[in-house]
Amino acid sequence: MIVKTDQERNGMRAASRVVKAALDAAERFIKPGVTTLEIDAVVEETIRSFGATPSSKGYQGYPNASCISVNDVVVHGIPSLMTVKDGDIVSVDITALLNGYQGDAARTFPVGNVSPQNLALIAAAKAAFEAGIEYAKAGGKVGDISSAVQLYTELRGYGVVRALTGHGIGHKMHEPPEVPNFGKRNTGAPLKNGMCICIEPMITAGDWRVVIDRDGWTVRTADKSNAAHYENTVIITGGEPEILTV
Repeated sequence: MIVKTDQERNGMRAASRVVKAALDAAERFIKPGVTTLEIDAVVEETIRSFGATPSSKGYQGYPNASCISVNDVVVHGIPSLMTVKDGDIVSVDITALLNGYQGDAARTFPVGNVSPQNLALIAAAKAAFEAGIEYAKAGGKVGDISSAVQLYTELRGYGVVRALTGHGIGHKMHEPPEVPNFGKRNTGAPLKNGMCICIEPMITAGDWRVVIDRDGWTVRTADKSNAAHYENTVIITGGEPEILTV
């Protein structure tokens, strides 16, 4: 596992501040009638205003500065001319590179008048993250986080996506270890002081299984139920973890 130096952690703090600013800008902009491509343009403009670059743009051929996933799309939705509508839920996943360091976070935002069920789904994704981060401590293991996320989510009747996971982060967007949202306590990679990881529950209102669209990117629920995504970049410490993207 890659343990970061003080200098590296400072670099990641700065990159994560860019990501947080871009998420805030997206949240302010999203309303009924805007296109997901317009949301993406706001994200990219914000990232570049800090002298940073959007890490996802060009990553393995991905065309845009952010992933924007609406309703039953779990992750990796490609921005387009599709307009978001009153009652939709919109997940925005952003990674930014600043001076050689990455920051990564995601949120699911309600659009206009959203049903209580969808608001509860969004809240559950955030709460699942909070359940998991209680175990993000040096001396533990990744499985401690994974188990806590899964337990919280499934006890409330939601599905936990298994095909995608959280991950380590640093100079690269994806580094070891994988951080699944399901698993068993006391399993997986050991958590060490100075590690940087992304914890990102992806949960569904129905079944956990997913399918990938023909574009090779868009991941949506197999049963067409809605999904929510909540992610932060986190530094493991000797005490309480440091959340960089809030």
